[in-house]
Amino acid sequence: MHNHAMLIRVLLLLLVATSALANDSNSIFSAVERHARELAKGQGELVIEAGPLDTSQLATCSRQETYTPPNTRTLGKTYIGVRCIESANWNILVPVHIGVIGNYIASTRSLSAGQTIQATDISIMRGDLSGLPQGSIDRPDKAIGKILRNPIGAGQALRNAHLIAPQLVRRGQTVQAFATGDGFSIKAEGKAMNSAAEGEIVRIKMLSGRMISGAVQADGTILIDN
Repeated sequence: MHNHAMLIRVLLLLLVATSALANDSNSIFSAVERHARELAKGQGELVIEAGPLDTSQLATCSRQETYTPPNTRTLGKTYIGVRCIESANWNILVPVHIGVIGNYIASTRSLSAGQTIQATDISIMRGDLSGLPQGSIDRPDKAIGKILRNPIGAGQALRNAHLIAPQLVRRGQTVQAFATGDGFSIKAEGKAMNSAAEGEIVRIKMLSGRMISGAVQADGTILIDN
């Protein structure tokens, strides 16, 4: 009977200890998730996954705080620091994945280098953006009409590095240049001295022989620098 009572007490102690460890783990995960959400605040719809974490060797802590380790990434796989600041002395790094759900543009089929992107060549996908390469495109209008720099496979996310803006102005071409200001508008004709895409700078030789420069507009005209 005595042995039976002792066994019950031991089992109860084990249950209490296991519960305390679970509570410690839960409180750490909750604190890490809050910290991660603050770290990635403003980047969209977040999905946070913390762990795994073994708390079996951690002493019970009355109060803990989270912190951002040096060179911490704000998206993808990273670490959040947690340290006990009352009743114990430990400091750990908790693995965490910070995902952000959003739209990105992917190819609907294999595409060749030099091909001009059409609306049917791409589709809007939705997923975790943290796993995509830097510079991935999020809107169709950023890709349609652009030229592929290199071939890509079906279902591949499009990046800015994949695309080249088409040249709207060719060297030697006659172009229309204009300038606007407060109460005035000037237009003149000249010859382009270099090729350029939309938004790029082109040098123009005017009929008078004067050299000016300006930015290529979507319609191929040149906005003269003031």
